[in-house]
Amino acid sequence: MRVVLQRVSRGKVSIAGQPVAAIGRGLMILLGISPSDSEEQAQYLVEKIANLRIFEDEQGKMNRSLLDVGGEAIVVSQFTLYADTRKGRRPSFTDAALPEIARPLVDRFSRLLSEQGVPTQTGEFGANMLVEINNDGPVTIWMER
Repeated sequence: MRVVLQRVSRGKVSIAGQPVAAIGRGLMILLGISPSDSEEQAQYLVEKIANLRIFEDEQGKMNRSLLDVGGEAIVVSQFTLYADTRKGRRPSFTDAALPEIARPLVDRFSRLLSEQGVPTQTGEFGANMLVEINNDGPVTIWMER
């Protein structure tokens, strides 16, 4: 399971010009699933993300978590996080899970994050989405489990 976290001042996901998710301060979470991923990995990453201290305190230090600041999250499934670019000029995505494996784990990941107390929205699995990210900082963190 691979995750790219982007701390945002605001984020939005639209499909065919229609907004499907929008948040203020929080995290845009780009989530890639591999065939060997499990709920255990999702649980670990969700707990880590909800409590990761990447928001600034009064002194300007990254000392507060998403939960501490009352932030929101948008989870966007992104199989391209498993792109293999070692050969040729066109990436291979054979390391990404097939939709029947990935979709349930993406949904479970989102529910687990919500259960942690983070208001969570999602993109639409498999859709061509326009993802607007107002990266705050910029703070971008890559995680894998």
